[in-house]
Amino acid sequence: MIADVSRMARRPMTMTQWQTDGFRDRTDAGQQLAQALSSLRGKHPLILAIPRGGVPIGRIVADRLDGELDIVLVRKIGAPGNPEYAIGAVDEAGAIQQSDDARLVDADDRYIRREAARQLAVIQARRQGYGLGHPPIDPAGRTVVVVDDGLATGATMRAALLAVRARKPARLVCAVPVASPRGLVSVADVADSLVYLSAPDHFQAVGQFYANFPAVDDSEVVHLLMRSPSGSPVPVRAEDVRIPADGLLLDGNLQLPQEARGLVIFTHGSGSNRHSPRHRLVAQAMHAKGLATLLFDLLSEDEAADLSARFDIPRLAARLDAATRWAMHHPRTQALPIGLFGASTGAAAALVLAARYPKVIKAVVSRGGRPDLAGHGALARVQAPTLLIVGGADHEVVALNRSALSVIPCHVELVLVPNATHLFEEEGAIERVAELATHWFVRWMPDQGRGVTADVR
Repeated sequence: MIADVSRMARRPMTMTQWQTDGFRDRTDAGQQLAQALSSLRGKHPLILAIPRGGVPIGRIVADRLDGELDIVLVRKIGAPGNPEYAIGAVDEAGAIQQSDDARLVDADDRYIRREAARQLAVIQARRQGYGLGHPPIDPAGRTVVVVDDGLATGATMRAALLAVRARKPARLVCAVPVASPRGLVSVADVADSLVYLSAPDHFQAVGQFYANFPAVDDSEVVHLLMRSPSGSPVPVRAEDVRIPADGLLLDGNLQLPQEARGLVIFTHGSGSNRHSPRHRLVAQAMHAKGLATLLFDLLSEDEAADLSARFDIPRLAARLDAATRWAMHHPRTQALPIGLFGASTGAAAALVLAARYPKVIKAVVSRGGRPDLAGHGALARVQAPTLLIVGGADHEVVALNRSALSVIPCHVELVLVPNATHLFEEEGAIERVAELATHWFVRWMPDQGRGVTADVR
């Protein structure tokens, strides 16, 4: 569908401006923009950068705000005979946004659709070329910041914002170092907030406000997307997989760092899935320590809609059993020791499986788990070293975990994260979970020369 931007209803929004005369380079711009967005630190925002120039900015903003970085792929639609003059844009889903300028250059719908199809092919090739190996991170319910190195006509940014808006973020922020006044107007009705450092009346091009403004190539984009928040490169091979279980094919995502030392299979809790931003953050910390991860959906979409299925521990354990067997036979993971990371009801399923396969499961971590749902018999048979992580303010679950602590016969520890509630949404809480869980798996799944080397090229 082609949307006419001149007819979009305006949204209530806030606008924040810092004055600056310009930037040394994208690093300088990213640091200043991160400072302007500092109120988002601790909220684990999702930073979506527009490639290529927006990625160096996004990397810095994500690192400074303790956020998560991904890209949003859109391409501008150029005017007939003048491809640099934007008259619209297309996003990764194929949605087309058309500006009023299209009428001025006699670009009819047939031209726009043809050009959009050509740009969509570029988008698809670019995601594959960046080697991300996963679909876009789900922005639903999150604070999302879309960034670029500048805003000229606003066509590309508008398309990006509309693409994200369709996936229902809790808050949508447009953030750029420099913008033309016209560009700001073009996106003002889409974002909840506009954050920019400068909007000079004499704006002609983004590059005029940077002392050093080199082109960003694809190799730099790949490096920045793969880099950990600490700045050290963490090459990871990502692979979308499908796991057969109970006559279904469950969608999953396998990520293997170079020379993986072990595999951690994640089991999510009630109402969650493989796209959980909390699990993704924990998985990223594990990759930095050489641990491969498998995140998968324990339930089909229809099953997940049934509340009782989310608490059906035998069914969840059967699905985890299928994923574990799949990993034991997959050529990239069959040589790796296996650990289980479970949340809420998923933790109960993990403990059931640990009791079932004491020689296979090397370690278990429970985050805000319900070990009581595993049953006394299963808990009494667990032999894998088990770490129970609970929010200090999650009082009912703390009591349930203390009871399990007295039943599990192997090495077991209970750690309370101060002031954290059940979902660990408080500042620094999920990061503490990631640190604790990663250390536990590294401790109990030592590298014994059985690791596999993943081709991450």
